[in-house]
Amino acid sequence: MNQLKIVAPSVETIIQPDWAAQQEITLTVKRDDLLHPVISGNKWRKLKHALLPAIEANTKHIISFGGGFSNHLHALGYCCHTLNIRFTAIIRGDYSQNPSPMLLDLISWNTDILYVDRKTYQQRAEPNYLKLLQHQYPDALVIPEGGSQLQALQGVEEIIQELQSQYDYILAPVASGGTLAGLIQGATKDLKQHNCQVLGIGVLKGEGYLEQLVKDLLRNDTDTNNWQINHNYHFGGYAKSNYELTQFCHDFYQQTEIEIEPVYSGKLFFALQDLINKGFFPKKSRILALHTGGLQGAR
Repeated sequence: MNQLKIVAPSVETIIQPDWAAQQEITLTVKRDDLLHPVISGNKWRKLKHALLPAIEANTKHIISFGGGFSNHLHALGYCCHTLNIRFTAIIRGDYSQNPSPMLLDLISWNTDILYVDRKTYQQRAEPNYLKLLQHQYPDALVIPEGGSQLQALQGVEEIIQELQSQYDYILAPVASGGTLAGLIQGATKDLKQHNCQVLGIGVLKGEGYLEQLVKDLLRNDTDTNNWQINHNYHFGGYAKSNYELTQFCHDFYQQTEIEIEPVYSGKLFFALQDLINKGFFPKKSRILALHTGGLQGAR
Protein backbone atom coordinates (compact mmCIF):
# COMPACT_ATOMS: atom_id res chain seq x y z
CA MET A 1 0.00 0.00 0.00
CA ASN A 2 3.02 2.26 0.43
CA GLN A 3 3.11 2.67 -3.37
CA LEU A 4 0.11 5.00 -3.14
CA LYS A 5 1.89 7.56 -0.90
CA ILE A 6 -1.15 8.73 1.07
CA VAL A 7 -0.40 11.62 3.46
CA ALA A 8 -2.47 10.96 6.61
CA PRO A 9 -3.82 12.18 8.95
CA SER A 10 -5.12 15.24 7.10
CA VAL A 11 -4.86 18.63 8.80
CA GLU A 12 -7.59 20.65 10.53
CA THR A 13 -7.35 24.25 9.28
CA ILE A 14 -9.28 27.15 10.84
CA ILE A 15 -10.57 29.55 8.18
CA GLN A 16 -12.08 33.00 8.72
CA PRO A 17 -14.23 34.05 5.78
CA ASP A 18 -16.15 37.25 6.59
CA TRP A 19 -19.51 35.41 6.76
CA ALA A 20 -18.31 33.13 9.58
CA ALA A 21 -16.59 35.81 11.63
CA GLN A 22 -19.78 37.92 11.83
CA GLN A 23 -21.54 35.20 13.85
CA GLU A 24 -18.49 34.46 16.05
CA ILE A 25 -18.42 30.98 14.50
CA THR A 26 -15.20 28.96 14.70
CA LEU A 27 -15.00 27.30 11.29
CA THR A 28 -12.49 24.52 10.73
CA VAL A 29 -11.89 22.55 7.52
CA LYS A 30 -10.68 18.96 7.65
CA ARG A 31 -8.42 18.98 4.59
CA ASP A 32 -8.99 15.48 3.24
CA ASP A 33 -8.41 16.99 -0.20
CA LEU A 34 -4.70 17.02 0.70
CA LEU A 35 -4.41 13.26 1.37
CA HIS A 36 -3.17 12.67 -2.19
CA PRO A 37 -3.16 14.64 -5.49
CA VAL A 38 -5.38 12.03 -7.20
CA ILE A 39 -6.86 9.70 -4.54
CA SER A 40 -8.08 12.59 -2.45
CA GLY A 41 -10.65 12.96 0.27
CA ASN A 42 -13.47 10.59 1.04
CA LYS A 43 -12.67 8.47 -2.02
CA TRP A 44 -9.54 7.17 -0.30
CA ARG A 45 -11.34 6.80 3.03
CA LYS A 46 -14.05 4.67 1.41
CA LEU A 47 -11.66 2.59 -0.71
CA LYS A 48 -8.96 1.90 1.87
CA HIS A 49 -10.57 -1.06 3.66
CA ALA A 50 -11.84 -2.59 0.41
CA LEU A 51 -8.40 -2.40 -1.22
CA LEU A 52 -6.38 -3.76 1.73
CA PRO A 53 -8.05 -7.21 1.75
CA ALA A 54 -8.06 -7.22 -2.07
CA ILE A 55 -4.29 -6.80 -2.09
CA GLU A 56 -3.85 -9.46 0.61
CA ALA A 57 -6.03 -11.85 -1.43
CA ASN A 58 -3.97 -11.06 -4.55
CA THR A 59 -7.07 -9.82 -6.40
CA LYS A 60 -6.31 -9.38 -10.10
CA HIS A 61 -9.44 -7.53 -11.26
CA ILE A 62 -11.76 -4.87 -9.80
CA ILE A 63 -15.05 -3.58 -11.26
CA SER A 64 -16.95 -0.46 -10.24
CA PHE A 65 -19.53 2.06 -11.45
CA GLY A 66 -19.86 5.81 -12.00
CA GLY A 67 -20.61 8.72 -14.29
CA GLY A 68 -18.32 10.48 -16.74
CA PHE A 69 -16.91 12.82 -14.08
CA SER A 70 -16.77 10.34 -11.18
CA ASN A 71 -14.23 11.16 -8.46
CA HIS A 72 -14.66 7.59 -7.20
CA LEU A 73 -13.71 5.98 -10.52
CA HIS A 74 -10.84 8.42 -10.95
CA ALA A 75 -9.37 7.53 -7.55
CA LEU A 76 -9.98 3.79 -7.95
CA GLY A 77 -8.58 3.78 -11.50
CA TYR A 78 -5.37 5.40 -10.27
CA CYS A 79 -5.11 2.93 -7.37
CA CYS A 80 -5.55 -0.08 -9.66
CA HIS A 81 -3.04 1.29 -12.18
CA THR A 82 -0.47 1.90 -9.44
CA LEU A 83 -1.08 -1.48 -7.78
CA ASN A 84 -1.12 -3.33 -11.13
CA ILE A 85 -4.73 -4.56 -10.77
CA ARG A 86 -6.95 -4.78 -13.84
CA PHE A 87 -9.81 -2.28 -13.58
CA THR A 88 -13.16 -2.25 -15.38
CA ALA A 89 -15.24 0.95 -15.11
CA ILE A 90 -18.94 0.70 -15.95
CA ILE A 91 -19.97 4.19 -17.06
CA ARG A 92 -23.48 5.67 -17.07
CA GLY A 93 -23.98 7.05 -20.61
CA ASP A 94 -21.91 6.86 -23.78
CA TYR A 95 -18.92 9.21 -23.78
CA SER A 96 -17.04 7.28 -26.45
CA GLN A 97 -17.12 10.16 -28.96
CA ASN A 98 -16.38 12.85 -26.40
CA PRO A 99 -14.59 11.43 -23.32
CA SER A 100 -14.35 13.66 -20.26
CA PRO A 101 -10.95 14.58 -18.76
CA MET A 102 -11.62 11.94 -16.07
CA LEU A 103 -12.22 9.25 -18.71
CA LEU A 104 -9.09 10.29 -20.61
CA ASP A 105 -7.14 9.68 -17.40
CA LEU A 106 -8.74 6.24 -17.01
CA ILE A 107 -7.85 5.42 -20.61
CA SER A 108 -4.23 6.46 -19.97
CA TRP A 109 -4.23 4.12 -16.94
CA ASN A 110 -5.32 1.17 -19.16
CA THR A 111 -8.81 0.92 -17.67
CA ASP A 112 -11.37 -1.28 -19.46
CA ILE A 113 -14.34 1.05 -20.01
CA LEU A 114 -17.89 -0.21 -20.55
CA TYR A 115 -20.46 2.43 -21.52
CA VAL A 116 -24.01 1.40 -20.60
CA ASP A 117 -27.39 3.06 -21.01
CA ARG A 118 -29.24 4.48 -18.03
CA LYS A 119 -31.64 1.53 -17.80
CA THR A 120 -28.74 -0.92 -17.49
CA TYR A 121 -26.91 1.38 -15.07
CA GLN A 122 -29.96 1.50 -12.78
CA GLN A 123 -29.43 -2.22 -12.13
CA ARG A 124 -25.95 -1.64 -10.66
CA ALA A 125 -27.03 -2.78 -7.16
CA GLU A 126 -29.53 -5.45 -8.25
CA PRO A 127 -28.57 -9.01 -7.18
CA ASN A 128 -29.35 -10.52 -10.59
CA TYR A 129 -27.22 -7.98 -12.44
CA LEU A 130 -24.33 -8.43 -9.99
CA LYS A 131 -24.64 -12.22 -10.36
CA LEU A 132 -24.39 -11.79 -14.13
CA LEU A 133 -21.27 -9.64 -13.75
CA GLN A 134 -19.72 -12.17 -11.38
CA HIS A 135 -20.45 -14.94 -13.90
CA GLN A 136 -18.87 -12.87 -16.68
CA TYR A 137 -15.85 -11.95 -14.53
CA PRO A 138 -15.56 -14.78 -11.95
CA ASP A 139 -12.33 -13.53 -10.35
CA ALA A 140 -13.34 -9.87 -10.06
CA LEU A 141 -14.08 -7.88 -6.92
CA VAL A 142 -17.12 -5.62 -7.46
CA ILE A 143 -17.03 -2.33 -5.54
CA PRO A 144 -20.33 -0.36 -5.41
CA GLU A 145 -20.85 3.09 -6.92
CA GLY A 146 -19.06 5.73 -4.87
CA GLY A 147 -17.34 3.01 -2.85
CA SER A 148 -20.25 3.12 -0.38
CA GLN A 149 -20.29 -0.23 1.41
CA LEU A 150 -19.75 -1.44 4.98
CA GLN A 151 -15.93 -1.38 4.67
CA ALA A 152 -16.21 2.28 3.68
CA LEU A 153 -17.60 3.23 7.08
CA GLN A 154 -14.48 1.91 8.79
CA GLY A 155 -12.29 4.22 6.70
CA VAL A 156 -14.53 7.25 7.21
CA GLU A 157 -14.66 6.64 10.97
CA GLU A 158 -10.90 7.27 11.00
CA ILE A 159 -11.67 10.93 10.19
CA ILE A 160 -13.39 11.25 13.58
CA GLN A 161 -10.56 9.38 15.34
CA GLU A 162 -8.03 11.86 13.91
CA LEU A 163 -9.81 15.00 15.15
CA GLN A 164 -7.74 17.14 17.50
CA SER A 165 -10.58 19.41 18.67
CA GLN A 166 -14.15 19.01 19.90
CA TYR A 167 -16.93 20.19 17.59
CA ASP A 168 -20.62 21.08 17.90
CA TYR A 169 -21.35 20.34 14.21
CA ILE A 170 -19.67 18.29 11.50
CA LEU A 171 -20.79 18.94 7.92
CA ALA A 172 -20.19 16.93 4.73
CA PRO A 173 -21.75 16.68 1.26
CA VAL A 174 -23.98 13.63 0.63
CA ALA A 175 -24.39 11.69 -2.64
CA SER A 176 -24.13 7.94 -2.02
CA GLY A 177 -24.41 7.99 1.79
CA GLY A 178 -21.17 6.23 2.79
CA THR A 179 -19.31 9.27 4.09
CA LEU A 180 -22.19 10.54 6.19
CA ALA A 181 -22.88 7.06 7.62
CA GLY A 182 -19.21 6.72 8.61
CA LEU A 183 -19.18 10.15 10.27
CA ILE A 184 -22.37 9.37 12.20
CA GLN A 185 -21.00 6.03 13.37
CA GLY A 186 -17.63 7.54 14.29
CA ALA A 187 -19.13 10.49 16.20
CA THR A 188 -21.45 8.15 18.12
CA LYS A 189 -18.51 6.04 19.33
CA ASP A 190 -16.12 8.92 20.08
CA LEU A 191 -16.55 10.36 23.58
CA LYS A 192 -15.04 13.71 22.55
CA GLN A 193 -17.56 14.16 19.70
CA HIS A 194 -20.48 12.37 21.38
CA ASN A 195 -22.69 15.48 21.56
CA CYS A 196 -21.79 16.61 18.06
CA GLN A 197 -24.49 16.92 15.37
CA VAL A 198 -23.65 15.55 11.92
CA LEU A 199 -25.26 17.55 9.11
CA GLY A 200 -25.24 16.29 5.54
CA ILE A 201 -25.76 18.61 2.57
CA GLY A 202 -27.55 16.75 -0.23
CA VAL A 203 -25.87 17.44 -3.57
CA LEU A 204 -28.63 15.79 -5.62
CA LYS A 205 -32.42 15.64 -5.54
CA GLY A 206 -32.95 12.82 -3.08
CA GLU A 207 -35.11 13.67 -0.07
CA GLY A 208 -35.93 10.38 1.64
CA TYR A 209 -33.72 8.45 -0.78
CA LEU A 210 -30.46 9.77 0.71
CA GLU A 211 -31.69 9.20 4.26
CA GLN A 212 -32.50 5.59 3.36
CA LEU A 213 -29.03 5.05 1.85
CA VAL A 214 -27.48 6.20 5.13
CA LYS A 215 -29.81 4.08 7.28
CA ASP A 216 -29.07 1.00 5.16
CA LEU A 217 -25.34 1.42 5.85
CA LEU A 218 -25.64 2.11 9.57
CA ARG A 219 -25.65 -0.79 11.98
CA ASN A 220 -28.87 -1.38 13.88
CA ASP A 221 -27.23 -0.50 17.19
CA THR A 222 -26.06 2.94 16.00
CA ASP A 223 -27.81 5.83 17.77
CA THR A 224 -29.23 7.79 14.84
CA ASN A 225 -30.44 10.88 16.70
CA ASN A 226 -27.29 12.87 15.95
CA TRP A 227 -27.77 13.55 12.23
CA GLN A 228 -29.90 15.04 9.49
CA ILE A 229 -29.64 15.90 5.79
CA ASN A 230 -30.46 19.34 4.39
CA HIS A 231 -31.91 19.18 0.85
CA ASN A 232 -32.03 22.90 0.02
CA TYR A 233 -28.69 23.25 -1.76
CA HIS A 234 -28.61 20.74 -4.64
CA PHE A 235 -29.08 23.57 -7.22
CA GLY A 236 -31.47 21.47 -9.30
CA GLY A 237 -29.77 18.09 -9.11
CA TYR A 238 -26.49 16.20 -9.25
CA ALA A 239 -23.73 18.21 -10.99
CA LYS A 240 -26.21 21.06 -11.60
CA SER A 241 -25.00 24.56 -10.79
CA ASN A 242 -25.53 28.19 -11.75
CA TYR A 243 -23.55 31.43 -11.92
CA GLU A 244 -24.11 32.14 -8.21
CA LEU A 245 -22.55 28.82 -7.18
CA THR A 246 -19.59 28.99 -9.56
CA GLN A 247 -18.92 32.59 -8.48
CA PHE A 248 -19.08 31.49 -4.83
CA CYS A 249 -16.46 28.78 -5.52
CA HIS A 250 -14.20 31.45 -7.04
CA ASP A 251 -14.75 33.91 -4.16
CA PHE A 252 -14.20 31.19 -1.56
CA TYR A 253 -10.82 30.38 -3.11
CA GLN A 254 -9.89 34.08 -3.12
CA GLN A 255 -10.69 34.33 0.61
CA THR A 256 -9.26 31.02 1.82
CA GLU A 257 -6.90 29.68 -0.89
CA ILE A 258 -8.81 26.39 -0.63
CA GLU A 259 -9.93 25.01 -3.98
CA ILE A 260 -13.53 23.81 -4.22
CA GLU A 261 -15.79 22.72 -7.10
CA PRO A 262 -19.54 23.06 -7.83
CA VAL A 263 -20.52 19.37 -7.54
CA TYR A 264 -19.66 18.52 -3.92
CA SER A 265 -17.47 20.88 -1.89
CA GLY A 266 -18.90 24.04 -3.48
CA LYS A 267 -22.44 23.10 -2.46
CA LEU A 268 -21.22 22.22 1.04
CA PHE A 269 -19.56 25.58 1.67
CA PHE A 270 -22.34 27.54 -0.07
CA ALA A 271 -24.83 25.86 2.28
CA LEU A 272 -22.59 26.58 5.25
CA GLN A 273 -22.42 30.28 4.38
CA ASP A 274 -26.19 30.52 3.89
CA LEU A 275 -27.03 28.61 7.07
CA ILE A 276 -24.63 30.76 9.11
CA ASN A 277 -26.13 33.94 7.64
CA LYS A 278 -29.64 32.70 8.49
CA GLY A 279 -28.67 31.98 12.11
CA PHE A 280 -29.09 28.19 11.86
CA PHE A 281 -26.08 27.64 14.14
CA PRO A 282 -25.97 29.17 17.62
CA LYS A 283 -23.36 31.90 18.10
CA LYS A 284 -19.89 30.69 18.99
CA SER A 285 -20.59 27.26 17.49
CA ARG A 286 -17.54 25.13 16.66
CA ILE A 287 -18.10 23.79 13.15
CA LEU A 288 -16.02 21.31 11.19
CA ALA A 289 -16.53 21.12 7.41
CA LEU A 290 -15.13 18.02 5.76
CA HIS A 291 -13.45 18.82 2.44
CA THR A 292 -14.08 15.52 0.68
CA GLY A 293 -11.62 16.32 -2.12
CA GLY A 294 -12.28 15.29 -5.70
CA LEU A 295 -12.09 18.12 -8.18
CA GLN A 296 -13.35 16.25 -11.28
CA GLY A 297 -16.44 18.47 -11.26
CA ALA A 298 -14.21 21.49 -11.88
CA ARG A 299 -12.76 19.91 -15.03
